Amino acid sequence: MRKSAIVVLLLVVIGNVAVWALSNRPVSERPWAGMISGVGLSPFQHGQNPMSGDRPSAEDVEHDLAVLDGQVKGVRTYSAVNGSELIPELARDHGLTVTAGAWIQGKPEIDEPEIAGLIRLARANRNVRRVLVGNEAILRADVTVPQAIDYIKRVKRQVTVPVSTAEPWHVWLKHPELVEAVDFIAVHLLPYWEGVPVDQSVAYAMSRFHEIQQKYPGKHILISEIGWPSEGPWRRGAEASLVNQAMFTRNFLNVAAQERLDYYIMEAFDQPWKRTIEGSAGTGWGLWDSHRTAKFPMSGAVIEMPDWPVMCAITVAIALMPMMWFLLRRRDLKPGGLFFYAALIQAVASVLVWTATSAMSSGLALSTEIAWSLLIFAQLILLALLLIDGHELTEVVWTAAFRRRFEPVKGSPAADAPKVSIHLPCYNEPPHMVMQTLDALARLDYPDFEVLVVDNNTKDEAVWRPVEAFCEQLGPRFRFFHLPKWPGFKAGALNFALTETAADAQIVAVIDSDYQVSPDWLSSTVPYFQQPEVGFVQSPQDYRDWESDTFKTMINWEYAGFFHIGMVQRNEQNAIIQHGTMTLIRKSALERVGNWAEWCITEDAELGLRLFQDGLEAVYMPESFGKGLVPDSFSGYKTQRFRWAYGAVQIMKRHWRELLPSGTRLSKGQKYHFVTGWLPWIADAAHLIVGVAAVVWTVLLLTLPKYFEFPPNAFMIPTLSVFAFKVAACLALYKARVKCSFFQKIGAAIAGMALTHTVGRAVWQGLFTAGRPFVRTPKCENQPKLMQGVLMAQEELVLMSGLWLAALATVLVFGHENRDAFLWAGLLCVQSLPYLAALTTSMINVFPEFTLRRRRRAVSVVEAAD
Repeated sequence: MRKSAIVVLLLVVIGNVAVWALSNRPVSERPWAGMISGVGLSPFQHGQNPMSGDRPSAEDVEHDLAVLDGQVKGVRTYSAVNGSELIPELARDHGLTVTAGAWIQGKPEIDEPEIAGLIRLARANRNVRRVLVGNEAILRADVTVPQAIDYIKRVKRQVTVPVSTAEPWHVWLKHPELVEAVDFIAVHLLPYWEGVPVDQSVAYAMSRFHEIQQKYPGKHILISEIGWPSEGPWRRGAEASLVNQAMFTRNFLNVAAQERLDYYIMEAFDQPWKRTIEGSAGTGWGLWDSHRTAKFPMSGAVIEMPDWPVMCAITVAIALMPMMWFLLRRRDLKPGGLFFYAALIQAVASVLVWTATSAMSSGLALSTEIAWSLLIFAQLILLALLLIDGHELTEVVWTAAFRRRFEPVKGSPAADAPKVSIHLPCYNEPPHMVMQTLDALARLDYPDFEVLVVDNNTKDEAVWRPVEAFCEQLGPRFRFFHLPKWPGFKAGALNFALTETAADAQIVAVIDSDYQVSPDWLSSTVPYFQQPEVGFVQSPQDYRDWESDTFKTMINWEYAGFFHIGMVQRNEQNAIIQHGTMTLIRKSALERVGNWAEWCITEDAELGLRLFQDGLEAVYMPESFGKGLVPDSFSGYKTQRFRWAYGAVQIMKRHWRELLPSGTRLSKGQKYHFVTGWLPWIADAAHLIVGVAAVVWTVLLLTLPKYFEFPPNAFMIPTLSVFAFKVAACLALYKARVKCSFFQKIGAAIAGMALTHTVGRAVWQGLFTAGRPFVRTPKCENQPKLMQGVLMAQEELVLMSGLWLAALATVLVFGHENRDAFLWAGLLCVQSLPYLAALTTSMINVFPEFTLRRRRRAVSVVEAAD
C-alpha cells in the first residue's frame, strides 16, 4: 500500500476512535458504598410480557433475588398474582423484607383476586412488613379516592401490617382524607416525568418530600418509587441517559442515608415490555438491565456506552475493507480527497452500528419493530445516497487530472470529411422557432451534410406548412417530411428519417427543433469518428433567452449542473447519458444495434446504453455548440422531467440484467454510473412514500400515544445530517464546476428540489405501467396566471400542507414536555422542503418580475465550460 494511503487510513481510524472516545468520556459522580434500602421488583424476564399472559417461573424469581442478595435490604412488589406471589416466600430465604402490592384497576374481575392474594401473602409471610393496595390507581383514574379508601379499609381489617396505597406527591397533597385512611404515606417522586434537569432533580424530589412532611407531620412517609431512566425521550429539561441515571441514583442514595429515608428505588431490572404502556422511557428504570447485568458501578467513573470500544472496533472492521479498496484504487485523487472519502466511509459505518445497536436495545412493541424495520431500510438508502454524493464531490474537487478530456477540433474540416445527415424531428412546434433552427443549420461551415426535417402527427397545416416552404427556400440540402399519422413518437420520426437518409452518409446527427447551433458544431466534433471505437459524440444541452427571467434562470443553472458536473464525471468512465439533441452517432453502429427504440419515451438514453453494450465509446465535450429554449412554465419543466424519469424506469426494466454484477456487456464503471445515476430518482420515489408515512405516523402518535412513539434519534439525527450534507455538497460542486453567482446556485438547487415529487411519481408509475405516451416539452407558451401557478404545484401543495400541519400538531401536543417533538417536527419540515420548492418555483414562474440578487454578472453555460 502507498505511504499516503497508509497515512490516510491511520488518520481516519484514529479520528474515528477519538470521536467515539469523546462521545463516551468517563463521568465521575459521587460514590455510594452502602446497601440500598429497597428496590421495586417486577420479575418478568427479557422477552416476557405480562400483557401477553407471560409469567415468571419460581426459578426466574429465585435468580432475580439471588442477584439482589447482598445489594438491597428489601423489595417492593406490584401485584399479588401472575408470578409476583412467589416473591415473599423466596425473598425470606435471602433475608429480604417485602412491601407487597396489589394491582388495582377499578375492575372487580381484576381487583378482587389481587386483594385476596395480597391478604394471603401478608398473613403467610413474616417478611411482608407492609402492603400497598394499588399503584397510581387514583392518578390513572381507575378508581376514585372513596373507592381507594374502601379497598384500604377492607385490607386493614384482615391484616396486621401497615396498609397504604402508592401515589405521586400531588395526589397526597390534594387528598388529606386519603392520608387519614392509610397507616403511612407511600409517595412516588419521579422528577424525570416532571421534566426536571438531572442536576436539580434530587433537590426537587426532596423539596416535594419535605412539602408532604410539613403538611402531614407525624405521618410516616415511604418513598415507594424514586429513580431515573437510562433510556427515553427528553422531557423538557430532563434527559434520559445512563450517566444521568447513575448521577441521580448515587446522589439520592447519599442524601437518603444522611436523612435516614425509607425508600424503594424504581426499579431493580429493566422491563422492555413496558414500552407498550409507557413508551421507551418505561423500559429503562432498572439498576440492572433486562439480562440482569448491572448497568453502572456505584463508585468510580460512569460511561454512557460502556462497550463503546467494542462498537468502535466493529465500525473500523466494517469500514476497513471499503476504505482500503478505495485508497488503493484511486491514485488519481489528491490526499485531501482520499482523506475526505475514507472518513465518509468510516462515518457511515459508525452511523450503521449506532442505528443497529439502538434497534437491538429497543423493546417489544410491535409498532416499534415495524418502525425500526422501515427506518433501517430507509436509512440504508439514505446512506447509500450519501456515499454516492460524497464520491461525486470527491472526484470533482480533488481529482488531480482528467483521463478522458476531449477538446473541440480546431481548423477547417477536410474536403473528404464524412457526410452527416442531420435529423430534426418536430411535433406541433411554433414555425418561427423551427425556422430559426434551420437558419442556424444553414450557416454550418461543414462541407458535406443534409438536413431532414420530420414533422409527425401535427394536425394543423398552418403549423407545418411554413416550415415546409422554408426548407424549399434553403435548397436541396434541406428536405421536409410530414407524417400525418405515424407511430413511435420521436423515435418513430427518427427511424423514418433513417430510411430517407442519404446512402453515403456515415454520421447521423440529431437536434431538437428549438436549438440554434454554432457554425463549427460539426467541424469541431465529427473528426473524433476517425477513431473506429467511437460510437457517438455528445455535446451539452445549453440554453438561450433566460437571462431576464428568474424562473428560466433557475432552471437554466439546474440543467447546467448536470452537464458540467455529472456528465463530466461520467465521461471519465465512458458512461455518459446520451441526449436526443446535440448528439452525433455513427450510422453503421446505430443500424447494428437496432435503430431507435420506439417502446421507450427516452429513446436517446436507451440508445446510448445499447451502444455501450456493443462495446463502443462515447466522446463528451462540455463545450456548447448550440442553444435551445428552456420550458416556459413550471408545468412544462415538470412534464419534461417526468418523461426523463419515466423513461429511465423503462430502461431499467428492459436492461436490468446487464446492470447486475453478472452482466458482461458493460464495464464496472458504466454499471456504477448508470445505477447510481438513477438511484437518486428512486430515492425521490421513496421520499413520496416516506412523506405520506410520516404524516400517518404523526396521526397515530397524536391519537394513539400509548402505542406509538417518536422515531428514535438514531434515525432522525442522521437524516437531518444527510440533508445538510447534500445541500453543502451541491453548493461545493457548483462552486467547483459551474460559474454562476451564489444566488443562482441557490435558485438552481430550489429548481432541482422542486422536481422531487414529479420524479417520484414518474418512478412509481414507470414501475407499474408501460407504454406511457410521449409528451413533448412545450416551448414559447404564454405566461401562466396566478391560479395556474397554484395548480401547477397543487399536489405538492397538498403534501406540504399535510407535513406542516403534522409538524404544528406535534409541537402543540408534545412540545411542552418532549424535546424529541421538535426534532420530529423539524424532520417533517425538512421533508416538506421539496414541496415548498415546487410551490416557490411555480410562483416565481408566474411573477417574472421577481429577480435573484446577483453578485456578479450572469454567465452562460458556454462560459461555464471554459
